[in-house]
Amino acid sequence: MTKFNPMRQLPQPSGYKQGDFLVLCGELFGRGYANGVVDEAKRRGMNVLGTTVGRRDADGALRPLTPGELADAESQLGGRIINIPLEAGFDLEPDESGVTPVDRLKGVKPDDWEGVTLDWDAVEQSRQRGISRLTGNLRAVAEEIARLVPVGANVLFVHCMAGGVPRARVFMPLFNRIFKGQGERFLSSERFWNSAPGRLCGLSFDEVTADTFRHLIDCTAHVRDLVAGRGGRVAYAAYGYHGCEVLINGEYAWQSYNPYLPGWAKMRLEEWAASARQQGINAAVFNSPEIQTNSSALFMGVEISIYPLLASLEREGVTEVGEECRRLLREDASLGGLLAEADQYLASPHMAGFRDFVAWPMHNTREQAELMLDCSAKLLAMNGDQKEIVCAVLSREVFSAVGKLMLDSIWEPDSPAFWLGHDIIARRLAT
Repeated sequence: MTKFNPMRQLPQPSGYKQGDFLVLCGELFGRGYANGVVDEAKRRGMNVLGTTVGRRDADGALRPLTPGELADAESQLGGRIINIPLEAGFDLEPDESGVTPVDRLKGVKPDDWEGVTLDWDAVEQSRQRGISRLTGNLRAVAEEIARLVPVGANVLFVHCMAGGVPRARVFMPLFNRIFKGQGERFLSSERFWNSAPGRLCGLSFDEVTADTFRHLIDCTAHVRDLVAGRGGRVAYAAYGYHGCEVLINGEYAWQSYNPYLPGWAKMRLEEWAASARQQGINAAVFNSPEIQTNSSALFMGVEISIYPLLASLEREGVTEVGEECRRLLREDASLGGLLAEADQYLASPHMAGFRDFVAWPMHNTREQAELMLDCSAKLLAMNGDQKEIVCAVLSREVFSAVGKLMLDSIWEPDSPAFWLGHDIIARRLAT
């Protein structure tokens, strides 16, 4: 496991300049972490190249974007997209008999999930076929990049592929119980994780969230050689999650959302970055603070640790964000009350056992789930409009700061993994 390495000092400005290239490996859907680095790259005059996961037709066939879909995706990115499908994973990949892992779960009812058995040899066939498809398409994307990058340009690959929940209907009811269930609806994440569907999830998370970083590095080797031969640099940055430091009882302390089932895959992502650096390749994972996005909405309670950023910003003299957040609260709510509620949960004696960095990722417990979900509901209720909430404002500030820190730090990183806590986020926003 990578050693805990919180970024304490603001990095020096990087050498990325007008005419350099940022290549986003993963497609933008809505607003999230990747928007921060894309916005900052544009501000510096870099060229932004995007990729797409492609789309699935009704018969399940994977295809490139149609002209209309491509136009919409390029408008969302604000740059050109290489229209070669980079969908990762293997859940819809047929094995030698033509059956996909998702096919094997069709008809399984939510109450029957523990009785599921899977043919793991067949699953491995699907996994290998998925890898073959993805790496073939990655090499084709790399050829396009090699044709576009001029002499003297630097290239930064930003990996934002994540997730990997198999697209079978049985999973969502189970996840709702794991991440949102209380009382009789509560489901132990460990119990799920030790089942056949849980094991399939783990394999899929590894492939989509972590192994795609290795595939990207391997399949763009000739781009590295080409750019280096012309006097430029190539680097690889990835978004990780491994908890982060926030203010708890007035002091910075590491904490994490629980249960975070993709956590094992995120640690594997760090391992791939460390392996690349051992080979002399500039690669690093940036473990970023929690934010609220479309994809994180499933993880009810993940937003609790966003609120302490308000206190961090106040320490650094940043007041406008707090003022914007205050306007979003109900008339009878205050930022002080918001922070006190979040701190009461984060500092509670029961949660102390979950702030064990070495033991991460950890599974949920019934009491922890109830504490977290109750706190989440109370905090959400303090907002005046459930569609315009404080977390959205703070999330925007986080991914903006992360993008700037990433773009500067990756120029000459001294580690395969960094933790960006609320302290460095606030200091970056204060400059």
